[in-house]
Amino acid sequence: MRCPYCGSEDSRVVDSREARDGAETRRRRECAGCSRRFTTYERVEEVPPSVVKRDGRREIFDRDKLLGGLVKACEKRPVPRRELQRIADLVEAELASREEREMSTEEIGNLVIETLRDLDQVAYVRFASVYRRFEDVNQFMEELRRLLLNREDTT
Repeated sequence: MRCPYCGSEDSRVVDSREARDGAETRRRRECAGCSRRFTTYERVEEVPPSVVKRDGRREIFDRDKLLGGLVKACEKRPVPRRELQRIADLVEAELASREEREMSTEEIGNLVIETLRDLDQVAYVRFASVYRRFEDVNQFMEELRRLLLNREDTT
């Protein structure tokens, strides 16, 4: 740490303690060059997770926005709110586990769709129709056919 008095880069820590409810560490240092003491504060740099949109823009991940989409997809369906929270937790955990802390909307959508498919098929189709941007009834019907084929394969 550079001394604010003489500019020397050689200092030693004399005392350390938590500051601001543990969010920072306060350190008293003594300069090896001029023997003066100074205080530094250290905190973890938090990089908020971000979402890469289809057009390349980046936005900070908004859990409430994800939950809003899930609530709409599950409207009037017997899906407990805690399951929607669990899906949001799953997406957040995936984001947190990544070194770059970003995820494309495509990856998020696929993760949500796969989870919804097992949870509630109507909610799955609703979410998929918005996420995959179905343009017409034929695309919608094709997705339903795939869902029915998967259902028959598992029975």
